[in-house]
Amino acid sequence: MAERLGAAPARLARRARRLFGYWRSERRTLRQGAVALVLSTCAGFVAGLVLGSITGTLEKLPGLLVLIPASVGMRGTIFGAMGARFGTGVAAGIFEPTLRRGSLLARNVVVGILSSLLTSFYLAAVAKLVASAFADEVVISFWDLVTISVVGGVVASVIVLVVTVVLAVQSFRRGWDLDAVSTPVVTAIGDMVTLPALFLATFVARNDALNAVAGALCTGAALGALAWAILRSAPGVKRTLLEMAGVGALAPLLDVFAGALLEAHRTELDAIPGILILIPPFVSQAGALGGILSSRLSSKLQLGVITPRGRPERPALVDATTVVTLGLVVFTAIGAITALLASFTGVARPSAGTMVGGAVLAGLLVLPVTLGVGYYVAVLTTRFGLDPDNHGVPTITSTLDLTGVAAVLFVMSILGVT
Repeated sequence: MAERLGAAPARLARRARRLFGYWRSERRTLRQGAVALVLSTCAGFVAGLVLGSITGTLEKLPGLLVLIPASVGMRGTIFGAMGARFGTGVAAGIFEPTLRRGSLLARNVVVGILSSLLTSFYLAAVAKLVASAFADEVVISFWDLVTISVVGGVVASVIVLVVTVVLAVQSFRRGWDLDAVSTPVVTAIGDMVTLPALFLATFVARNDALNAVAGALCTGAALGALAWAILRSAPGVKRTLLEMAGVGALAPLLDVFAGALLEAHRTELDAIPGILILIPPFVSQAGALGGILSSRLSSKLQLGVITPRGRPERPALVDATTVVTLGLVVFTAIGAITALLASFTGVARPSAGTMVGGAVLAGLLVLPVTLGVGYYVAVLTTRFGLDPDNHGVPTITSTLDLTGVAAVLFVMSILGVT
């Protein structure tokens, strides 16, 4: 017995040395991931400030708040998955920085364009149904939501698509770890540009004549994209679209329910806009951390570094410790920066200590979800012969959109803020 007790500290010491050895070997990746998370956190606050400043628009357009998380999250779903596919392509040596027909880059650009049109139209329909079911007042029309979702979503998607492609090419040329930097940057840029794009699109929806024309054009574009995907797309494009169809249909439901949750608390949130500033960067970074884990696991599974087992192997566990460490730092920073921004802009907010403590506590609630969903989605899709890059990032980011919103609202409730 004494010998076993004495051997335990030695085993822990050996495991700690192996862990630190792995971290040292991955220090460049860790630095790149940390820098990407810092930049994306700053970008996420742009979305938070926009959301905190458009409460008047949300009051005039009831139901819009249901659409916002879904539309914002969809940029991360589409282009986060694209970045994960590029990361695996770079690791496997099949990525080329060319838009030549049939190349990995060209196929994914087509997938991004078609997916953006189709999902934007789909989100408008789902948002209308959910908003009508849960809202206490008459919500804006389906055609209003189509205009806002498709016009705003396509404008945002063009920007995020360009960023994703440029990031992939630069990572290929400069030797960056795309799995560590892609999802944080892409999701943050998506958050930063989607909210302003949706806000600008509301001005089109407010003009009846312009809205009618825009709604018809958006519907035609969505139907054209569907016909092209079915009849004219290349086999590689069609397979990716088919694999993403299920997750593309189900994942937005989680985002829409996150929006419905916000809509249900809109009166309280309008009274304390500081919480609205906190939610977008918190949710964005929760998804970014999940995306980092999912992308790295997908690459390891496809390269044979780990196997799709129910019990995680050591490289997967080490990736999990990296995500937890980065998460605790990021969530603390988000709470502190939110308190500063809310104070600087003069909006109502809880105390600085409550903001920081609330962000960290909410982070502790979402991190286990991040690790569990990130690992087992990658494992299950691999076991079923599917590409984990097409399912991992979309599933984890959408799951954390809902979980993140629920965690923040729950924590603020138990802290007596709402």
